[in-house]
Amino acid sequence: MKLPSTVAARSCTASWVSLLGLTTISFLLGSRVPSQVLMATVLVLTLVKGQLVINDFMGLRTVRPLWRIAMGAYLVAVGGVIAVAYLTA
Repeated sequence: MKLPSTVAARSCTASWVSLLGLTTISFLLGSRVPSQVLMATVLVLTLVKGQLVINDFMGLRTVRPLWRIAMGAYLVAVGGVIAVAYLTA
């Protein structure tokens, strides 16, 4: 039985460490006094984390562009709705 490539494992490990760092930053920023700029920053960090999950853990980095566009559009749509809900209130 052939073992999986270590390059893919390293990529996933790097993504996981990035996700940990971005989550920590989001948590620290979210625990401050809320402002529109702060909420927008946390939302952008969350969208970056979502893209990392889509690319590396869902395995969509090497598939047809249609799937990546669909998932990216989903992230933008959900992020847009959240932005409208929090930033206009």
